[in-house]
Amino acid sequence: MATRRFLAPLILGLALSGGALAEPPPTAIIGTPPQPDWLQLSRAQQDILAPLANDWDGLDSIARKQWLGIAERYPAMPAARQQRVQARMHKWAAMTPDQRAQARQFYKNFKQLPEEKKQEIREKWKTYRNLPAEERQRLREKRRATQSAETTSDTAPPAPEAAATTESPR
Repeated sequence: MATRRFLAPLILGLALSGGALAEPPPTAIIGTPPQPDWLQLSRAQQDILAPLANDWDGLDSIARKQWLGIAERYPAMPAARQQRVQARMHKWAAMTPDQRAQARQFYKNFKQLPEEKKQEIREKWKTYRNLPAEERQRLREKRRATQSAETTSDTAPPAPEAAATTESPR
């Protein structure tokens, strides 16, 4: 009986202290402190982040913090990198929410790939970028046509001849 009295508080204490011994959750789970609204940014930050002005107040704290980190590093970047950052911000600002979600998913998937596969994709992208503009346009149109055909076939009912071959005999 005395053993139970001793073990019960000990077990309870260990169970309750187990959370203290575990690793702290990442900041995304804890929450990022609120980040400034557009009008609270410095003039320099507003100039750097200008492509995002219309979307800024709708961004969550994590996204704002990431963009503010880029704005902080921006002055030390070489001019070519600054131009690339500005171009990418303009493209990002022009994207629809669905396109942004696709971009985030692609980036997440890419980060999880083995290094060899990442390198293979980088090489293919480099090859694509080195193609003449007309060839890149032709490939984009071909891809769009393929995607729209896939979308149509996914949503359309099967063709009559396809339906006839898939029906089971009675």
